[in-house]
Amino acid sequence: MSLDWNHFTPLPSLGGGLLIGVAASAFILLHGRIMGVSSILGGALPPKKGDIAWRTSFLLGLIAAPLLARALGFLPIGRIDGSASGLAVAGLLVGFGTALGSGCTSGHGVCGIARLSPRSIVATILFVGSGMVTVWAIHALGLGG
Repeated sequence: MSLDWNHFTPLPSLGGGLLIGVAASAFILLHGRIMGVSSILGGALPPKKGDIAWRTSFLLGLIAAPLLARALGFLPIGRIDGSASGLAVAGLLVGFGTALGSGCTSGHGVCGIARLSPRSIVATILFVGSGMVTVWAIHALGLGG
């Protein structure tokens, strides 16, 4: 995926970040739970009685929101420069990483850092650092598009 710097929109990006922060704050205040997507998904498999409705609603909202935004003309058409097998491997690696790190970027990076959790701060530093090293390595080895 490439970023078109000529059409980068900092204000809508800031607005999106603020909405994520407000949603995460509301989620913890109203439900007493961290809004970590991997934990919400992981807790739905296998489903636990009395716990599946809110998890399913949350996950369906993650799928429905961008579809609605696209239908209303708010999302540009994205382009991913990668093979289906490469994307599948990447997805599995992300899943492995979230299991290894006991959470994902939304749980650690958004909610954990806001709570000043040392574990989340370290995890987020490792997420970002690993991403930076990966991008550097891909470009240094000439594997990028």
